[in-house]
Amino acid sequence: MKAREPSRLPTDVYLSFVSSLFGNRGTLITGVVVHVIWCAIVFSYTGSEFYLFAAAGFALVFALRFYEFLRFDRVDKHPLTDAQIAQWERRYVAGATLTALLLGTTSGHAMLVLRDSFVAFTCVAMTMGSMMSIVGRNYGSRWAVDYQTLGCCIPIILACVSSGDQYLALMSLLLIPFGLTTRSMANGVREFLYENVLAARKIRLIANQFDLALTTIAHGLVMLDSGGRIEVINRRGCDLLGLPNASSIAGLPLINVLRRRFEGRNEGIQQIQQLVVGELARTLLNLGDGRHIECSASRRDDDGVVLILEDVSERVAAEIKMLRMVQLDSLTGLPNRAHFTTLAAARLEGCPPGALAAMVIMDIEGFKHVNDLRGHVVGDQLLCAVASRLLVDVGDELLAGRLVGNEFVALVTAKDRADLEARMEQLLRKMQHTYEFCDIKMSVAFNAGCVIAPVDEFDMEQWHIRADLALNDAKTKGNGTLVFFQPEMDARYIEEQKLKQDLRRAVDERALRVVYQPMYSADGTRIECMEALVRWNHPEKGMIAPNIFIPMAEDMGIIAGISQFVLDRACRECSGWEQPVSVSVNLSVHDLMSPSIVSEVFEILTRNNLPPTRLHLEVTENCFIDDPVAVGNILQQLRAKGVTISIDDFGTGFSSLSYLTTLPLDIVKVDRAFVRDLNVDPRRIKLLRGITQLSRDLGLRIVIEGVETPDQLRLINENRFADIIQGYVFSPPVEADVAGQMLQNRGKISVLKTSRKRGKPAT
Repeated sequence: MKAREPSRLPTDVYLSFVSSLFGNRGTLITGVVVHVIWCAIVFSYTGSEFYLFAAAGFALVFALRFYEFLRFDRVDKHPLTDAQIAQWERRYVAGATLTALLLGTTSGHAMLVLRDSFVAFTCVAMTMGSMMSIVGRNYGSRWAVDYQTLGCCIPIILACVSSGDQYLALMSLLLIPFGLTTRSMANGVREFLYENVLAARKIRLIANQFDLALTTIAHGLVMLDSGGRIEVINRRGCDLLGLPNASSIAGLPLINVLRRRFEGRNEGIQQIQQLVVGELARTLLNLGDGRHIECSASRRDDDGVVLILEDVSERVAAEIKMLRMVQLDSLTGLPNRAHFTTLAAARLEGCPPGALAAMVIMDIEGFKHVNDLRGHVVGDQLLCAVASRLLVDVGDELLAGRLVGNEFVALVTAKDRADLEARMEQLLRKMQHTYEFCDIKMSVAFNAGCVIAPVDEFDMEQWHIRADLALNDAKTKGNGTLVFFQPEMDARYIEEQKLKQDLRRAVDERALRVVYQPMYSADGTRIECMEALVRWNHPEKGMIAPNIFIPMAEDMGIIAGISQFVLDRACRECSGWEQPVSVSVNLSVHDLMSPSIVSEVFEILTRNNLPPTRLHLEVTENCFIDDPVAVGNILQQLRAKGVTISIDDFGTGFSSLSYLTTLPLDIVKVDRAFVRDLNVDPRRIKLLRGITQLSRDLGLRIVIEGVETPDQLRLINENRFADIIQGYVFSPPVEADVAGQMLQNRGKISVLKTSRKRGKPAT
């Protein structure tokens, strides 16, 4: 095997080899003692003083070498470079070579000068014996082996050749293969040790890296042998499982260690046991205190097991939080509708046959006014207080949840219907006490609808519908009313749903029709405008009142289709009238929330060739409540093109006066409520006078609607309350052809002698 040059050795390996040269002091001391004694014996036997000088030489060389050994001991070896290490190697080689040369010289002297066979034999034997120690002591340096071998052999060979004895000379040449063999053995030992040193270094590096990985990885690691005993466990694994340090549990069965750690918690130990035996590949351990560990297992070829532990507490907490967000109402913490349905089904499933359940939906009466007057923060706090009372004060037998807005739902079971009704009434009484929160005291009333049915008939969708039907009746009565569902409510609901389907079909098929009610000048001499009103003649039920199907269309989201139909029909028929009067069309809040309403209006005007100045658009006060700025911008765009804007049903809202100054209006239509009993209630005259004066000061025209009797007309004209009159006193709503004939006659009619009271239709 080829020897490696020192310059090619890693520094630490090179240093270890050189250090081995200076290491074994015992053989050095033994050698010098043996050499000195040997020289003394030879001197005694031969009387040759040469051996006295040789003994002194051995002692002197030993002293020098021992001194170098001591110096080497005192050197700080960590910062040594290859060159400095090589210098120490050369010092050692020099001393060793001198010793070997002395040995070879003494042997050569005995053979060449003394020519004594006994002395020659002892000298050669001593030299050859010393050469055998070269391999065991000087393998760390190729130069030490080479120079010592040469130092021992060359003097002997020279002496044998110089003796003139050809056989002796030939025999001495056999020292050459002996020396080469010694050199080869030393190099082999050195190469073998070098490979082992490198392998040990690599193993140590791998071990250090493995140890570093074990101590720094975020996961816990446990390696078990085929018997389930702990071979390796890192610090993280001990921390996650709450175990003592690894050294104290190495070699112990993991299951036994965990049993001592988790006394009485067999579930987690059983899960790990299943991992160890291969029944599970992954499991989630709940360690309590919100800590969760995900543990996975993989088997080794030797039937051992590697367990990987990961702390997933934060992930599990996040999943629980997300689940709560999905299942629970974020404000009150009560189950939402979907989760309430799941909980209710689970609870009712365990009830005995024949048991009854009552589901009640409770609505906070006047909750909108709480938000409007006190703000949404107070409204939210009230909802939380209601939820708290449901959870704490009512009792655990009640399953409670929050549906939407200010609606809460509760479920309770019993065997007797009378008992359920009594408990529902008791629940409503408890809920309707005064609520105190954030220094606020508030008396709250609940309207509630309740459905009672056998538990085996539970259907959340159907029960919800029935409870809602009962709740609608309760809201109509108000003042904290509880209504129990009755079968006839279901019939009314089915009828209402059928009516909605018929209404949708009528809108899609444009089966509605438009009538017109004239709006006259105050003296009744001419028609100023025609208001377009929608009518629905049901094929089976006959005429359906607008106050029934218009709110229904708004709930269904089809009111925009009705508005477009009326606007298009009114503009087309208005463009055909001989008299250039205007037509007035009502717009709903849903129409004004559409971003395309302006373009739709002008597209209809253009298609029907009607100037914008002949179109009046009427809007009610509730159109402005949610977003007055946006609605004001839309009306301003319409008005800028010539469309006249009217505010309808003026005076019935909370803030009508402010709208007169903030919105782009042309006409104020005073609600019929101010005209009713005008001739018997002087206060109504004062109210009309104030509204009239304010409107005229703002440059607005005044329309009074709902004028039905000549007496009302007379009072209005005497006080100059109106610019335009609309009502049965002049004309009821008429068909389009009749409206056209009235305009041909220039609107001349006689005042009706009878008062026919009918609610004003609206779109």
